[in-house]
Amino acid sequence: MNIRKMARQAAAVTFTTALLAGGGASAFANGNDSKDFKESYGFSHITRSDMLKIPEQQQSEQFQVPAFNASTIKNISSAKGVDPWGNAIDLDVWDSWPLQNADGTAAEYNGYHITFALAGDPKRGWDTFIYMFYQKVGDTSIDSWKNAGRVFRDSDKNVPNDPILNKQAEEWSGSATLTKDGQVRLFYTNRQGWDPAHGFFGKQTLTTAQVNVSKPDRETLKIDGVEDFKSIFDGDGKFYQNVDQAFGGGDYADNHTLRDPHYVEDNGHKYLVFESNTGTETGYQGEASLYNRSYYGGSNVFFEAEKNKLLFSPKKSLATLANGSLGIIELNDDYTLKTVMKPLIASNTVTDEIERANVFEMDGKWYLFTDSRGSKMTIDGIGGNDVYMLGYVADSLTGPYKPLNGSGLVLHMDLNPNDLTWTYSHFAIPQAEGNNVVITSYMTNRGLYADQKSTFAPSFLVNIKGPKTSVVKDSILAQGQLTVN
Repeated sequence: MNIRKMARQAAAVTFTTALLAGGGASAFANGNDSKDFKESYGFSHITRSDMLKIPEQQQSEQFQVPAFNASTIKNISSAKGVDPWGNAIDLDVWDSWPLQNADGTAAEYNGYHITFALAGDPKRGWDTFIYMFYQKVGDTSIDSWKNAGRVFRDSDKNVPNDPILNKQAEEWSGSATLTKDGQVRLFYTNRQGWDPAHGFFGKQTLTTAQVNVSKPDRETLKIDGVEDFKSIFDGDGKFYQNVDQAFGGGDYADNHTLRDPHYVEDNGHKYLVFESNTGTETGYQGEASLYNRSYYGGSNVFFEAEKNKLLFSPKKSLATLANGSLGIIELNDDYTLKTVMKPLIASNTVTDEIERANVFEMDGKWYLFTDSRGSKMTIDGIGGNDVYMLGYVADSLTGPYKPLNGSGLVLHMDLNPNDLTWTYSHFAIPQAEGNNVVITSYMTNRGLYADQKSTFAPSFLVNIKGPKTSVVKDSILAQGQLTVN
């Protein structure tokens, strides 16, 4: 069933009825529109009212990603690989995530910190695979990061009785946890190829494996293969859009997401929080969504004014497709799917893409973070170069979540994407002590410079105090640094 097509047909019928009634465009501009409704679907929303506060708010130093000195930025010296012809090359390294304890703090594995990262050939954008980097605890220099190589061999995906894994074309972002029995458990996104003629639409699947790591000598960590490699979740259609709903009708304008699984534990239960899009039972996309007051927030006067503006805005089409969400599923003890749960938060009419889900508990509160780009938003005053980390707080893992700092803004960056010190994929790592979190990210977009590669950006600190956050002044750390304790 092509739900987006049905929504467009229903909208066309409604519009035609309005014209026949003599209302024309004004039929959509009058208050108390018969199509208006208010439905939250039982979870929190990133509202237009809150997002409209951000253009003014982002001018404050409180939210600015620090300016970095380009002359001090270094490539990761160990990020080496080979091209298809066997030539040695320097790899781009972008989205990264540390091996974490169940509480979100950076784990120590036999005296080392471990970071998993996407890396690949700067000249081949589809060369996107997970590598494992490691650094002795106490070292902070970027040159102290060693490279254990790719986590998976190409043949690892050929798992009997798992028809999804063997169609994998790329490996995308995720998370990793150090289990109670000392094993490294990786979660990531299996991304299939894009070939609509043969029914491949870049399907994304939350996936897991145990990564076997040994320490053959005092200076080395080694990947000894993987086991228990399996798919977990690829969308149910009801709570979370699946790839067939997005592209099965032959319209590829949508921005389908089901990726970035972030592992978290609460009261002995295992969960994955992930980037997604809402499904048919949780507030789906389509023109009808533009009439849901829950997506707007604010007063009724604001709702009417903002709705009428959006209905005749050049961003209207993008807004009808915007149904980004941070989803959650519960896992069994063997990391298989146990329960599909409603999203923690959604961004209907605002953006289709809220990335790098990240959640942890601090001082009895749960903090939920996500990254997003202004170029994919529908909010006046937000521009194409604006990059954000947004954050939300709740009394429990499942919410309800309220925006930090009154709007959700935590970090803002607006450099030209061609700038060497452009950063993205900001990720908050709680520390063993105190209320500061270390923010990691990557710097420099892929393939822009002959000598400079995508690399770990300098880390820095953000302080969290109840419902408020602020960048800690003069807190720039080493590139890729994970801890300050």
